[in-house]
Amino acid sequence: MYKSSTHSSLPFLTTQFDGTGGTIKTYEEDFFVEEIPSYIPCGEGTHIYAQIEKNGISTMDALVQIANALRITRKEIGYAGLKDAHAVTRQWISIEHIKPERLLSLDIPNIKIIQIARHYNKLKLGHLARNRFVIRLRNLKFPLKQSVKIAERIIAVLIRKGVPNYFGGQRFGIRSDTHLLGEAISKVKIEEFVDIFLGQPAIDESSTFAVARSFYERGDYKKALNTWPYSYSNQRRALKALIVNKGNKKKAYNIIDKHLKRFFVSAYQSDLFNQVLAARMPGIDKLFVGDMAYKHINGACFRVDDAVLEQPRCDVFEISPTGPLLGSHMTRLTGPAGDIENSVLNTAGLESGDFQQMSKYGGRGGRRPLRFRPHHPKVTTSQDKLGPYIELQFELDSGCYATSFIREISKTNL
Repeated sequence: MYKSSTHSSLPFLTTQFDGTGGTIKTYEEDFFVEEIPSYIPCGEGTHIYAQIEKNGISTMDALVQIANALRITRKEIGYAGLKDAHAVTRQWISIEHIKPERLLSLDIPNIKIIQIARHYNKLKLGHLARNRFVIRLRNLKFPLKQSVKIAERIIAVLIRKGVPNYFGGQRFGIRSDTHLLGEAISKVKIEEFVDIFLGQPAIDESSTFAVARSFYERGDYKKALNTWPYSYSNQRRALKALIVNKGNKKKAYNIIDKHLKRFFVSAYQSDLFNQVLAARMPGIDKLFVGDMAYKHINGACFRVDDAVLEQPRCDVFEISPTGPLLGSHMTRLTGPAGDIENSVLNTAGLESGDFQQMSKYGGRGGRRPLRFRPHHPKVTTSQDKLGPYIELQFELDSGCYATSFIREISKTNL
């Protein structure tokens, strides 16, 4: 098994500055995010667009509750992106051939309909320009005025050099093991996948899950099944398959939802990307011969043959070096850039057949910029019953993690 990197071990860019310290998400209201859509509904068409505000639940949970209330399937609801559960978020959804009054009359706890409109097409994943954030950072190491100065100095560097475009810790799950599950899928290690998915209890894991995983480790699949909460349907289906098929782990693997497996493969790609990005730190604003450069205006990539010639474009954030999303469609780097990246990727030990396996679960591969630029950042201060805090307002392009930005300011792993 390759050596993975946890989010807490990833290097910071602005090491010349002490961080503010602090915590986020003391309350859901401390983390607010609002989608900025790629286009505005035109006012006509058969699809009803609704902007919803949810509090303390995931996007998928919200969609399921809305679908159940409307007596439709979840797949009939379009959405542009997934939003954090531990937050207050505003995002758009779409439903075809539904009366607006039905949406407006919904009464679901922690979900509100803000506005509705009509459009010609279904909202799809990726129909999103940016996300707007308002985040409160509490329990600071320094007084408010000093914390603001620290934050502003760090932000000035991040605007110029860029924020390390790490995939956030939430990508790797509560147990920080989704990438390990993705590796097992990619290398067709079926038994290893099932063992990680159902067993291997962690020291700091919730007692219910630790007990369920311990029963699995002992081969007592019936007790494990009875212990897993009903909401964990994939784990329960896998255990039922083990019981019916007398411990056949391949049968258990096959019954697990394919979309969940796609997420695991994506997490594996994400971890490898983070490792390459860490190896390129702190020079994420520097090009090398053999790089694949990303054009921020349209997302296209091109090979860098003359790094000196292209560097001025990188300096003004027109282009950026990229890291790998491993897969059969990923372009390998060459030259000095390839020397850095390929030394990391080679430790993964993937073969051509593994890439084909990844492709079955959406892991076709590609390139991702090593950095991103925060838009319209602003730092203010306030105080409430919990005490003083600094408030960070900013916008990020779709696919960029707010925690990677705040992590640089706080120098803590969020």
